[in-house]
Amino acid sequence: MTAPAKQSRGITRYTGVAIILHWLIAAGILTLIVMGLVMDHLSLDPMRVFQLYQLHKSIGITVMVLIALRIVWRLTHRPPELPSDMKGLERMAAHLTHAALYGVQIFMPLSGWAMVSVSALGIPTLLYGTILWPDLPVLSTLQNKVPVEAALKTVHHWGGWFLLALIVLHIAAALRHHFVLNDNILRQMLPAIGRKSLPKHGD
Repeated sequence: MTAPAKQSRGITRYTGVAIILHWLIAAGILTLIVMGLVMDHLSLDPMRVFQLYQLHKSIGITVMVLIALRIVWRLTHRPPELPSDMKGLERMAAHLTHAALYGVQIFMPLSGWAMVSVSALGIPTLLYGTILWPDLPVLSTLQNKVPVEAALKTVHHWGGWFLLALIVLHIAAALRHHFVLNDNILRQMLPAIGRKSLPKHGD
């Protein structure tokens, strides 16, 4: 049985753990996207690219662990209900967008891990230069890694753009709910200090 969502000033809210995980994951993902764009589009010293690549892997694996924790927490703690006046199609769109976000958030670190595991260079992954992270089984022992690595790079690249599009859609929907529809959707995921600094229309 799932635990009920917390109440704050009569507003149904996400639990504190869910809020912390949400914003940690969001910060990690946005950092990874920026790093990916920098590595792909800026002309940097090869050693700098290598350092960014190693940090990118470390942050990606950290985000993967946080996402796993977020999913476990989500399955055991009921989230706030959507506004009762939301139309059926809008509810469906909200559920589909959230499902897509979870799916891509799972897929991206796994595809990155797979890409590293099948790399022909065979560079080990050291989390933050300290902890050795294993390669995925089977992939690390393939005979012909080059085409598999190339395919995974393409998938990971376009997956990143798809995730960015979903994030933009997610942010736009949250801002629409707060500033246009004047409901409490955005407040449900804001920390207490954030709710004080972002007054709701009509308050």
